[in-house]
Amino acid sequence: MNNSSSSNNKTVNPMDARSLGKVAVLMGGSSAEREVSLMSGGGVLQALQSRGVDAHAFDPSTNNLCDLKTHGYDRCFIALHGRHGEDGTVQGALELLGIPYTGSGVMASSIAMDKTMTKRIWRAEGLSTPDWKLVASAAETAQAFKDLGSPMIVKPAREGSTIGLTKVTSVGQCEQAYHLAARFDPEVLCEQFIDGDETTCPILGQGRDARALPVIRIVAPDGKYDYQNKYFTDVTQYHCPSGLPDAEEREIQRLVVQAFRTLDCRGWARADIMIRKTDRKPFLLEINTSPGMTGHSLVPMSAKASGLDYPELCIRILMSASLDARQGQPSTEPGAGAQ
Repeated sequence: MNNSSSSNNKTVNPMDARSLGKVAVLMGGSSAEREVSLMSGGGVLQALQSRGVDAHAFDPSTNNLCDLKTHGYDRCFIALHGRHGEDGTVQGALELLGIPYTGSGVMASSIAMDKTMTKRIWRAEGLSTPDWKLVASAAETAQAFKDLGSPMIVKPAREGSTIGLTKVTSVGQCEQAYHLAARFDPEVLCEQFIDGDETTCPILGQGRDARALPVIRIVAPDGKYDYQNKYFTDVTQYHCPSGLPDAEEREIQRLVVQAFRTLDCRGWARADIMIRKTDRKPFLLEINTSPGMTGHSLVPMSAKASGLDYPELCIRILMSASLDARQGQPSTEPGAGAQ
């Protein structure tokens, strides 16, 4: 089954932007990814306004979320990243306010933000993900290194964008790696390193209608796809089309759609996958339910390869704004949930 859809290759039909109502683009926030969120939100805001949408910037770290209702916002585009942005907290607040929002609901957002819980669910559903251990000390990290082998990835269980991540190649690095990760989260995840091609694949839609966009193959200098190389340099190479064999591309698309559906995600997301060099088996690393939308971001790159430009992508995501209470069905009338 090829999970890419021909509907992703068609331009979004022109529509009356006023039907989307007054839109808040949530950006900034208080997480470690604030800077990137401001970049994402700025791009989304400009794109929506360019299509005539009554869109406004809204930073939850400097504005009370209740102001969204007071000021008559009809829906929200969540361009927040990390804690208090894609972990179910903002989603829960918007549920209580009755304002439809983009992306996954409360439970799916919360689970997807927790890499350990995500891996437990995927493993229980028979989806491939690297072996891991949750640790609470430097000593446990050293033991995990002995169990999982070298190299090993050490990272916070509930952060994104490679923040606090270390690739450990000797037991002597375990203590420093643990303390770095623990600065961002008391739960530290040690993960088996998969040597091979690094890829990522966005998903649009919901349930049976969820479809994968083209796969992107990532080639970072010395294999170091860290926070700096992800967002602030031009040295990382992104291949889209991926250059992978068709069968591998289709298998990754199938896997990410299944991973998306298993967590009950909706709207959009982006899953990261490693392809093991020895046997070309793909392994799910994590899924991002509020992916970046900056000039370096990968969802817009993949969407463009499928014929969907940046403003059309933003409009499509915004049109999917919903509430858990509506079981994921898109709202069609401005103000329908904000009474």
